[in-house]
Amino acid sequence: MKKKMRVMATVFALSMALTTLSACGGGSGSKDAKSSSNTEDPNAKDTITALLPPVSANFQNNFAQMEKDFNAKYPNLTLKIEPASWEDINQKLDTQVNAGSPPDIAFRPSEEISKYVENGVLMDISDVATADMIKDYDPAPLEYMKNGKGLYGFPAYMEAHAIGGNKEFMEKASIDYQKVQKEGWTFDEFRDAIKKGVATENGKTTRYGFVFATAGVTSKDYLGILVKSAGMPAAFTKDLKYAYTSKNFLEVLKDIRLMIDDGSMPKELSSIDAGKRWNMFLTGQTMITGKGLAVFERNAKLNSEKLKNKDDSAVKGSIPVNYVVLPIPSFSGAQAQAAVAVDGYVTFQATKDVSAAHKANVVKAANFLSSGKVAATTNNELYVAQITESSRKAAESMPDDRDPGNKAAVEAMLKTAVPARPDIPTDLGAKAIKLEDEVIVPKLQALIAGEMTPEAMYDAVKSAAIQAFGDDGVVKD
Repeated sequence: MKKKMRVMATVFALSMALTTLSACGGGSGSKDAKSSSNTEDPNAKDTITALLPPVSANFQNNFAQMEKDFNAKYPNLTLKIEPASWEDINQKLDTQVNAGSPPDIAFRPSEEISKYVENGVLMDISDVATADMIKDYDPAPLEYMKNGKGLYGFPAYMEAHAIGGNKEFMEKASIDYQKVQKEGWTFDEFRDAIKKGVATENGKTTRYGFVFATAGVTSKDYLGILVKSAGMPAAFTKDLKYAYTSKNFLEVLKDIRLMIDDGSMPKELSSIDAGKRWNMFLTGQTMITGKGLAVFERNAKLNSEKLKNKDDSAVKGSIPVNYVVLPIPSFSGAQAQAAVAVDGYVTFQATKDVSAAHKANVVKAANFLSSGKVAATTNNELYVAQITESSRKAAESMPDDRDPGNKAAVEAMLKTAVPARPDIPTDLGAKAIKLEDEVIVPKLQALIAGEMTPEAMYDAVKSAAIQAFGDDGVVKD
């Protein structure tokens, strides 16, 4: 996707050289690029710029056709798409924002909206997006593009963060994965299952029951996904108390350490990044992998086809794999809730005096990219659910070779998706992100590496939270 999916194809990790945005006329602050920026004439010629990463394998290959189709729909408008790589887009966007010339549209994870709102560089389109546009989107993902009362773009997809299993290995371990797909599982059930998935040879582990990427860009994912199913769907409760001081947070930390100590996960977990995690899965070194996104089914299928055809581009040492989508287990008696990736086309502005005509044109472009044929093509390639009526209709004529069980499992998880929290004030959100970056992530790495106990990490997070939010601003249970 993202990431965010960043994932998508972090899993995805696809990359493409990024040319400078400023060389192409810049963002919404460029007078040369947008002839209607200072006019209210809705029919004046105008250019909308978009900074977009390789959301799916062929997404960037379709840019020229997207620009052509947009111009055909709106003859007075030009959509100028700037390709970015997943590796460079963050730095590129921040550079342009800091220079006062951001693109009109950038593909971003929804959780970043609060940061950019705080910086005052986003365009609220709630007063411009038409009723017909709004009703096309499923309500849940659309909420993720909001902050307070503002709407800051349109969602591209809402994808559940799951885990994925090797069907053959699970069957050999007598794991009823079809039941798990329908009913879910508790941590105790999950722990028993991954123990059965461990294989050894001459006293050495040759296959782990579970591997989750925890290094690099994935450093926030592991804990962030697990706590959603431990009664902490967000960093703040509904009454805006910081949630990660709950006793359930400590229980999740203990369980993370437990899976390593009993041999179900590798002791070197802290050094495993997204690429290595996927390689271990395809080469049979793990039974269950995480985080898992729907596109992993497609990636595994493509690699198996390469093996069948003796294609040298198949992952070295890999084996045929039937990928099975599995939900995250629930913890401490809490209800399982699916963490979701909601990424989309976020609307930026260089100044507050953008003309109404240009603002409306930016909305047209963001809507064009996130709905209809464009969205249907991209989401179909990613194996993710369509989230607009127009894309669902466009996808009806597109081939769908997804496993029915996997498709149903994802749909079931999306029904338990953690709801958006546009009510969290930007200042609280900023403090929570700072606490996560400076305390939670480094302490989690120490915990996974065996350098810190769960209790010590919990105490450190609790102390930092009280300092940030006050003694009355945190959960006490």
